[in-house]
Amino acid sequence: MAVTLKDVAQRAGVSRSAVSRAFTDGASVSEKMRKKVEKAAAELGYSPNALASSLTTGRTKLIGLVSNNFHNPVFLEVFDLFTRGLQEKGLRPLLVNLTDETDPENSVRMLRQYSVDGVVVASSTLSPGFAEAFREAGVPVVHSFGRQTSTPGVHVVGIDNIECGRMAARELVARGYRSVAFLGGPKTATSTQDRHEGFMSELKKHPDIRVGQSFASAYSFEAGRHEMQRLLQGELAEGYFCGDDVLSIGVLSALQDAGRKVPQDVGIIGLNDMEMAGWQNINLTTIRQPIPEIILASLELMEAMLSNPDRHPEARIFPCTIVERGTLRPRP
Repeated sequence: MAVTLKDVAQRAGVSRSAVSRAFTDGASVSEKMRKKVEKAAAELGYSPNALASSLTTGRTKLIGLVSNNFHNPVFLEVFDLFTRGLQEKGLRPLLVNLTDETDPENSVRMLRQYSVDGVVVASSTLSPGFAEAFREAGVPVVHSFGRQTSTPGVHVVGIDNIECGRMAARELVARGYRSVAFLGGPKTATSTQDRHEGFMSELKKHPDIRVGQSFASAYSFEAGRHEMQRLLQGELAEGYFCGDDVLSIGVLSALQDAGRKVPQDVGIIGLNDMEMAGWQNINLTTIRQPIPEIILASLELMEAMLSNPDRHPEARIFPCTIVERGTLRPRP
């Protein structure tokens, strides 16, 4: 039979309320009493019931982890880092899949049913309205990989996607490409819009360079592959900025099937620097998004908000760097 709180109380020679206080954060209990209870619990193999504890404290320690692009392998890294980070802080992740969801209110209702203490929106494609809906519902929220703004309505942690577009453009120009193109993810994604804006604005400084653009239906391998197969029916650019590593890998696959060599025939630069990008058979030159740093900052903000829900929203933006591999021609 399962060991109960009553069993621990009897072994320790204290009241059940004393045992309950010993396992409740912030409860009034002496250090001597706490050690006595913990010793009895260890001897009996007792673990406190988290759900029962939430009824006492009013806190579930559940943090909703909301995302919508499970086709992108980079989410595996995001999920791993978030869940381990939350657990190390004594919090519990509740994963919510919002693929194809368009109404923020639906996600708010769903997470309210689980009485979450806070929400992390981990997506660069969900609109800011999703995170803001949680704020308006009184739920502490952090938007990781969200859109940069000088006046955030919620806590935003991520990168400057406009600057990343500029970085990609400058890299292609520096390597002598005279015909370049942007191949982005879905047009509705704010990350796509901002990377496209930065790319195009930088290339306006070089009117002698031919510039094109196209968009994939999703941030996925198949979407990148399909879009490049379509582009192969016409004249290709010399170099492409693919707005995400997984798009780039789909593009590389389509080019390989068509007998086109990279970087000899076509140059490719991606964005994210996910683990697969460094695999020998991919060897993708890309822009590194500092995912571990973004997640650590997101967790710090969430922990701070649980103590102070009225904390003023801030934006934490991390710089990106070029990771040199083998899908662009060398600099002159």
